[in-house]
Amino acid sequence: MHNLDHEIPNGSKLYFGKSAKLKRELENLAASTLLKSGFDEIVTPYFSYHQHLSVKKDQILSFKDSLNNDLALRADSTVDVARIILKRLKSENLNRIFYIQPIFRYPSKEQYQIGAELIGEQNLSKCLDVVSEIFAKFNLKASIQISNIEIPHKVCEILNLPISVFEKGDINALTKLNLEWLNALLWLSDTSDLERVKALVPQPLKPMLDSLAALAKGRDMVCLSPLYYSKMRYYDGLFFRFIDKNDILCSGGDYEIDALKSSGFAIMSDAVIEKILEKRG
Repeated sequence: MHNLDHEIPNGSKLYFGKSAKLKRELENLAASTLLKSGFDEIVTPYFSYHQHLSVKKDQILSFKDSLNNDLALRADSTVDVARIILKRLKSENLNRIFYIQPIFRYPSKEQYQIGAELIGEQNLSKCLDVVSEIFAKFNLKASIQISNIEIPHKVCEILNLPISVFEKGDINALTKLNLEWLNALLWLSDTSDLERVKALVPQPLKPMLDSLAALAKGRDMVCLSPLYYSKMRYYDGLFFRFIDKNDILCSGGDYEIDALKSSGFAIMSDAVIEKILEKRG
């Protein structure tokens, strides 16, 4: 039998020396930036009853508690943070919250995150500003991909398609329909081409495309991805990702939990630390 006494499980994280120091530097700088922007810090339990509201069941590390209730290791922080603030702490003054903590996904994926929620405040522009400020302090430059999760849903409604087409990113199923407006949406990436595409699409999609333009306004290195569909279950409107090459450094979006329209984001600390170490040599 193979001896695993000193093995690091696949998907888990180890920080030591230079990388551990950088991790602390990133977390401290992010915390000071968020505090300055009016956010309060929270540290939530590792265990949760609500993870099925965030991610698919096959991604959850689940087991039973002492009363035989379904329990899981935290696979995402957003729903738990919102529920704790609204249902347990019951404070109207705690609406901008941040956290620095890991999440865990099946079978053994461990990921550190720096996240923030604007509970009852849909302000994705503020989220972009905060993330951009943190990245700028480390001279990190990444493109901002902007989407609107409403667009895939509306396209499905118009064309009578299952949302699974977008969940799987099945481009072939869309191109086979050979619709000029749908193809225009598929290949739209530049804000300068937005007006041309708007003239082609069905009327219900036009205001959704306007929302992309409004969020992109005044920002550098922006690309549009109107048909992107997030796998996180609660995102239902505008959505963004910071991407460097093929690495996702941050993602965030608008959502609604317990009838409150909110916004939030998560910086993928592990990917960011790797990028900074690459730059520093």
